[in-house]
Amino acid sequence: MSWDVYIQEYENYLKLERSLSENSVDAYVRDIVKLKQFLVLREKDLNPLQVTIVELQDMVEWINEVGMSAFSQARIISGLKSFYKFLIYEGEMDTDPTTLLEAPKLGRKLPDTLSVEEIDQILEAIDHSTPEGTRNRAMLETLYSSGLRVSELIGLKTSNIHFDVGFLRVFGKGNKERLVPIGRTALKHIYIYREEVRVHLDVKPGHEAFLFLNRRGRQLTRQMVFTFLKDLVAKAGIQKTISPHTFRHSFATHLIEGGADLRAVQEMLGHESITTTEIYTHLDRDYLRQVIQEFHPRS
Repeated sequence: MSWDVYIQEYENYLKLERSLSENSVDAYVRDIVKLKQFLVLREKDLNPLQVTIVELQDMVEWINEVGMSAFSQARIISGLKSFYKFLIYEGEMDTDPTTLLEAPKLGRKLPDTLSVEEIDQILEAIDHSTPEGTRNRAMLETLYSSGLRVSELIGLKTSNIHFDVGFLRVFGKGNKERLVPIGRTALKHIYIYREEVRVHLDVKPGHEAFLFLNRRGRQLTRQMVFTFLKDLVAKAGIQKTISPHTFRHSFATHLIEGGADLRAVQEMLGHESITTTEIYTHLDRDYLRQVIQEFHPRS
């Protein structure tokens, strides 16, 4: 079979059997396409079953030479390993050529965060006199109050907001469902947006269920959220590279700095592993270290 056939079968497997999100499936497929392109570049006429550890190591060396970051390299290697595990699972191969393929050592990069004051500055930069401003305030309050991913935010449905108990029903990575608490302030702005802005929109067929819509009555895209947030950050005069994910990082950091239980934060963020959540504890430790250095007599 050709590369395209194997890749299509792999894509179907990721969607149907692993139930991954569309973004995750696209990322995994791109990794395999990169391998195919690399072999063409090296003039090696091999199908996926003929690839050995030699070709794979050559590719890893190549993506390192072109300046790809360690995190991006590790992501691609993870994708290659997943693809060949799939081929073994399907009985197409007996041995896995990626077994000895090593990923680069990764440092634990601390995520950028916003202070409470900076978040207030961004919110104050919103023009609340416009329908879009009312919507954007509700969206940012929701991001900060619940730590949602941007994909979860734009996919949020009106039926999944439980005002009476203060919870959101969220579908995260791999379509996994979780319940996330949301604060009164965020609920207030959602209610204002829903009752004063959304009710007046001409909602297009197929978009009725979604809470946040654009002015044409359609579901928002990730890019729309990135764009309006970028404009607000510039207007607020904040000199940081901010994305919707920064609000998620800030949500987790502020909870842990305030003494929240790590397991509870893990549950709210939808992290499968507690190790992913533990990165936020480093920010708290930095603060504690600073306190010791400033106030301890032996420091």
